[in-house]
Amino acid sequence: MFTPNASSTTSALNGKGLRVGIVRARFNEAITGALLQACTDELQRLGVADDDITLAEVPGALEVPLALQSLAQQEEPPFHALVALGCIIRGETYHFELVANESGAGVTRVGLDYHIPIANAILTTEDEAQALARQHDKGRDAARVAIEMARLLEQLG
Repeated sequence: MFTPNASSTTSALNGKGLRVGIVRARFNEAITGALLQACTDELQRLGVADDDITLAEVPGALEVPLALQSLAQQEEPPFHALVALGCIIRGETYHFELVANESGAGVTRVGLDYHIPIANAILTTEDEAQALARQHDKGRDAARVAIEMARLLEQLG
């Protein structure tokens, strides 16, 4: 059984030479903007070059999977990982559940259909305060997940 050590974890977070696509939903723009900034800052800190980061923006979380699919289909040069950024805050209607469930299912489906890691950082929160409390950490987490999963898939062949 393989047990990761510090050096294997460090190499798994080396983004040098990786191409990463990001899809950001503009709805709740201040929060998704902070997610984007935290994510891109962390990608760069991990060694991903500015020119290797592509950003696509969509109106809301329901549109994220289609944009991810378009990026995943790009063959030359291909993306090593994708990131989904958005923010869904519970309201008084069932719409929250619909958007959260469908966007999440769509993101997962694209990753499985195209065999590409997708870090899903579409926040689903009860209120704006929860979203604000998570925006920076989740943006950074998404960058690390994208890099780690891209490196894992390289190892697994």
